[in-house]
This record gives sequence, C-alpha cells and structure tokens, in this order.
Amino acid sequence: MNLTISGHHLEVTPAIREYVQSKLERVRRHFDQVIDIAVILTVDNLTEKEKRQKAEINLRLSGKTVYVESLSHDLYAAIDTLIDKLDRQVMKYKSKVQDHNHQAIKHMPEEMPEEETPSAA
Repeated sequence: MNLTISGHHLEVTPAIREYVQSKLERVRRHFDQVIDIAVILTVDNLTEKEKRQKAEINLRLSGKTVYVESLSHDLYAAIDTLIDKLDRQVMKYKSKVQDHNHQAIKHMPEEMPEEETPSAA
C-alpha cells in the first residue's frame, strides 16, 4: 500500500505526517485491501476565516476509488472529520462487498405451500 501526504500552501511536518498515519490505522484495521492512499492538506485563503484548513483523501480500493474532503478552522480537526467520513464510507463498501457473495433469493429453493384441508361445513 502506498501512502502519499502532500500539502498546498503548507509544509507537512513530521508531527502532521505521524498524526495522519496514526489515524489511517483505523481504516486499515477495518479494511485491509487498500491499494493506494493520497492525502492532500491545504490552507485556503477563503473569506470565511473559520474554514480555512482543508483535508482531502483519495483512497483506491480494488474496483473503487473513495474521495472524501473536510473543511475546518483547525487542521487536526479537519483530519479527524476526514477520517470519520472515510471510515464510514469504507465500512459501507465493505458491507456491500460481503453482502454481494450471499445466495440470491431467486436461486433459493421454494417452500412447498401446505395443503389446505377442507373444513367440514
């Protein structure tokens, strides 16, 4: 699995890199078939002062790419909400993959209806 952490208008410090890696362990614990992860951390010059920090992630799985982004006033808070959103999407994808392997209803044997007994009238 490849992990790329980059920053736009921001220097990625070892502390930020370690924080992102520790948070991504939760996703890897739930789903281990991850091919590639690209994290982009950005400081935007927006008019809204409280939502300047942006964190984005592209997670490539076999057959699917998951994209999540998060905005916040603090970079660490943006990373936390990003990982929460990503974890929900990965768990949803994992349940879809696991449920896909169950036997279809149309291939299940039909139950024989019980014979109705005529009532004495």
